[in-house]
Amino acid sequence: MKNRNAKYILLTSVLSAATLYSCTDLKEQVYSEVLASSYQPTEKDLPAIVAPVYSSLRSLMAGWQGYFDLQEEAADAIITPSRPNGWDDAGTYKRMHYHTWTSLQDQPANTWFSSFSSITTANRVISQIESGEIPITAGKENTIAELKAVRALAYYLLMDNHGNVPIVTDFKDISLPKQSTRKEVYDFIIKELNDAIPSLSENAATTYGQLNRWGAKALLAKIYLNAEIYTGTPQWAQAITQADEVIKSGKYVLDANYSDIFTWTNFNSKEIIFAIPYDEIYGVGNIIHMKTLDPLSRTVYPMNAGPWGGNCAVPQFIDTYDADDSRLADTWIMGPQKNATTGAVVITYGKAVPTMEKTASSDGYRIGKYKIKPNVTGSMDNDFPFLRYADVLMIKAEALLRTGKAEEAAAIVTEVRKRAFKNNPAKATVTGADLAKGSKYNYGYQAVDGSIIERQGGEDVKFGRFFDELGWEFAAEAHRRQDMIRFGVFGTKKWFNHRPQATQRALFPIPQSELDKNTNLKQNPGY
Repeated sequence: MKNRNAKYILLTSVLSAATLYSCTDLKEQVYSEVLASSYQPTEKDLPAIVAPVYSSLRSLMAGWQGYFDLQEEAADAIITPSRPNGWDDAGTYKRMHYHTWTSLQDQPANTWFSSFSSITTANRVISQIESGEIPITAGKENTIAELKAVRALAYYLLMDNHGNVPIVTDFKDISLPKQSTRKEVYDFIIKELNDAIPSLSENAATTYGQLNRWGAKALLAKIYLNAEIYTGTPQWAQAITQADEVIKSGKYVLDANYSDIFTWTNFNSKEIIFAIPYDEIYGVGNIIHMKTLDPLSRTVYPMNAGPWGGNCAVPQFIDTYDADDSRLADTWIMGPQKNATTGAVVITYGKAVPTMEKTASSDGYRIGKYKIKPNVTGSMDNDFPFLRYADVLMIKAEALLRTGKAEEAAAIVTEVRKRAFKNNPAKATVTGADLAKGSKYNYGYQAVDGSIIERQGGEDVKFGRFFDELGWEFAAEAHRRQDMIRFGVFGTKKWFNHRPQATQRALFPIPQSELDKNTNLKQNPGY
């Protein structure tokens, strides 16, 4: 367990506003819960009141078949092939890779349920505050603004993945919600964030793990970056404006070392704008190490848990890295792995992966971005950086590139690249002409022997070199699917054992269980 500032405890607090209910029998003296009738919160209690809205986000990012898997397993950098010890799991990971998922698929359903869990909790706590059930005086406006901002974040996840979802803001309304269009959800999110921002805290030092003003602006910048996908109308200037406000605030900087962003003490990072906090005891759920490391790796770190050895890197993605780019070694575990005590090699991870159908335990480089603490348990201490300063810089750079300001964009990309090329500084510099080149990704269908057949390449990807930069900087951070869609790659290219599907798969299906419950919902096209 680690020590963090008081506000950070809001994500793992035992006390929450969600438990502030009255009892039917008041004869008994109650010590185990706080009653609304006697609860008079002060400013120091506000983190505990807001806490429940953030809590469900933990299952989105690093849990089992949640948001992380949805973004990465459907994309071209990470796969989970069948292994000698299992991992077929009724074909769920193959369907993600092949883009043959259905309305019964767990990953999109879990993202839907987790997002609406945050939304429902936000609606409930807002209702309790506005009705006086939770009697807040000082800080009321700020607390409601934060709750609405986090609710907007949850709606952003739904808009990005499912598109056409119900907008629900009234906790006491029990009628079946009506479906909104993706454009309507987009407009709702933009308004909610803009309305909330003036009342959100500007203090980055005391709001770790909370969506403060700068986190909301960074989120707005990301939404504007993808506005053309969501609405058909690009908003590059708006993306630059929001990114500039975060940059000019001076609240965040690039960490000197790339790996510092992802350690088990990354709550000290000056780069992270908004994180999903995890703790091996009180905030469990970051199990990336369990899902990627082979069981033999238990003796390498060492670990107080036995990993399961599932996902790994797509070899074609690994081939795009420059050999001098330190992000390769900072992101992926490669080659011989030695026993921490004896020094003996226990397993050697090779780059090659034959097929999704059958692999050896050692096939494929493993995710090593989230640094593994010695004696780690089945849940990591590492927080998930949902929004970080490099993200804001690259949002601005892309918007500049797409509006004809390629050299300004290149200067920003060079700034981000510098820490990855400390051993060869000359390679850190890129030009606008570089960013306009096609992608280095050798797209194509992979044969059993690892050779690429039905070759497509990436030369035709507009601004493909910038697309590559996003891949190297944000690998294994749940960015890839969204970036692939924006660059026109997601539904058109072949990679590893994946071929494009005849029907559009840029939106995931609405879970079948939701359709069964709510006749107002109509399934997304193609399902």
